[in-house]
Amino acid sequence: MGPVRRVRFRFRNVGRRWGFPRGRPQFGRRGGGSAKGEAPALTALHETNTLPNRRGTWPVLTSSGSLEVHIAQTEYEIAAAQHLRYRVFYEEMSASPTPQMRGQRRDFDKYDEFCDHLLVVDRNVRDENGEAAVVGCYRLLRGEVAALHGGYYTSSEYDLAPMLSANPLGTRFLELGRSCVLKSYRGRASTMQLLWRGIVLYLDRYAIDVMFGCGSLPGTDADALALPMSYLHHFHRAPEGQRLVARPELYVEMNRMEKDAIDPKEALRSLPPLIKGYVRAGAYIGDGAVIDKQFGTTDVLIYFPVSRMATRLRSKLDRNGV
Repeated sequence: MGPVRRVRFRFRNVGRRWGFPRGRPQFGRRGGGSAKGEAPALTALHETNTLPNRRGTWPVLTSSGSLEVHIAQTEYEIAAAQHLRYRVFYEEMSASPTPQMRGQRRDFDKYDEFCDHLLVVDRNVRDENGEAAVVGCYRLLRGEVAALHGGYYTSSEYDLAPMLSANPLGTRFLELGRSCVLKSYRGRASTMQLLWRGIVLYLDRYAIDVMFGCGSLPGTDADALALPMSYLHHFHRAPEGQRLVARPELYVEMNRMEKDAIDPKEALRSLPPLIKGYVRAGAYIGDGAVIDKQFGTTDVLIYFPVSRMATRLRSKLDRNGV
């Protein structure tokens, strides 16, 4: 094992200022709210209890070198993932944070509290509290959990009713979201592979049938995104009956080029790595895109029946252990 490096998170003890009671603090909602409901600072969470029913149920899922993947066990780990999301989405990609997010340098919303958070941590890098640094994350929301807490994040952009009604009773759904990797780790193939390996193990543990969520194209100019959107529309659109449609008031046409005018190889190169990975693995794309002004992106719907996961992908993940 190499030398341990330290990284510092610069917070201003915002959480302590709000005076949260001991135990599980309340997470803030996107769009602001009173101070009482805002997310506490990362440093203020270091001594909090583990999350209910988590300790011992989620050991390390997989590892590669100094990197390991597990489900967040504490409020502190969730806060560290939110800080990573802030660094990537707001500082690097120039999304627009709320004042509360900016003050705490964390991305948070109402869904964080009841989702599972899949983390990649680097055991050789420590934060200011001596914990392994979170360098990658995914947010996971199972259907039975969503049913108890007001539904899915994706439903704010897409009509999910057809998906829920078209699949047999008892179908198990998993919403994927808030995926990001620290910039300095994106060049390592193992980082994203570890996240995918963790997802596959999660799918198996909960016998998930269908994954879905929003994938983001950079920018909000639909005309400038004509090639990737048209490619996804013509080559990866979900079949009738499984095709989820953007909400009418948000709908942006994806069919902006004739199919014959598209060079599939060029179009594939134009896709962000995450969306490219989804479609290569067998995912479908929904009908219509949605402009997300806060994040400065154009979202497309990812619909991924687990039965379509490319055999070569699963076998590669199983074979390599990552």
